[in-house]
Amino acid sequence: MKVAVFGRFYNKTTTDSVERLFDYLLKKDADAYIESEFFHLIKKESPNFDAYKSFKTFDTLDKSFDFLVSVGGDGTILRAITFVKDIDIPIIGINTGRLGFLATIQVNEIENAIQNIIDGKYKISERSLLSIETSPENEDVKSLNFALNEIAVSRKNTTSMITVETHLNGEYLTSYWSDGLIVSTPTGSTGYSLSCGGPVITPDTNSFVLAPIAPHNLSARPLIIPDSTEIQLRVEGREESHLISLDSRIATLENGTIIKIKKADFKIKMIDLLNESFLDTLRKKLLWGEDKRN
Repeated sequence: MKVAVFGRFYNKTTTDSVERLFDYLLKKDADAYIESEFFHLIKKESPNFDAYKSFKTFDTLDKSFDFLVSVGGDGTILRAITFVKDIDIPIIGINTGRLGFLATIQVNEIENAIQNIIDGKYKISERSLLSIETSPENEDVKSLNFALNEIAVSRKNTTSMITVETHLNGEYLTSYWSDGLIVSTPTGSTGYSLSCGGPVITPDTNSFVLAPIAPHNLSARPLIIPDSTEIQLRVEGREESHLISLDSRIATLENGTIIKIKKADFKIKMIDLLNESFLDTLRKKLLWGEDKRN
């Protein structure tokens, strides 16, 4: 069993999670590889690092890996997909922060989760991604031109709103006068889009969401569209440039740049254990939110 492990940050929960995960991988004689930067972070922070010196490191992945374990939150998984890309390595997330929709394995569940994967007691949830092209080309966007959650355009250094001219399959829709516009996948519907009033969509739905960010157009509302739609955006505003984000990765584009967004030609595979589901996570998330307010 060849396993990749990825993480970005370190706290007390990370220490507990890493040690339980690594101890179990050693027990199962797994061929474990840790992402290089995370390996050095563990070496610096973990009091028991010497026990894991036999683990190798990786900077890139190939199809020889059986699965990848992400240690962190949903944001860590979004970064992990930049390593997985289109090579079909399934991902499972250990949650070291708040309850996530992607990172669902809690610290006390790590051993059981890994054993269930070894025993084949899991299912695969395939998640659609967005791909992007810009004209003229932007190297920052071109190098990693996909997103699992959302692609968003937004204003940059000014309080003035921007205008986002929007076409769907070549037909003019509207020009959003707003702080920006989010194009979200079903996976991303529980993230930034949700905070801007967008709907929650189950992961297997063949749809995308357009969600304006703080629109001045009073009639502007989130719009659900088929995921076969090609979306074209063009931004104008008082500044000469604006921001574009692909999940947590941000680049600057000149105003007037043509942005074409469509469904990517590959999917990300998430590992779901048989005792969990999106609806179960959704219920827990909503209850957690109620607990925080009371």
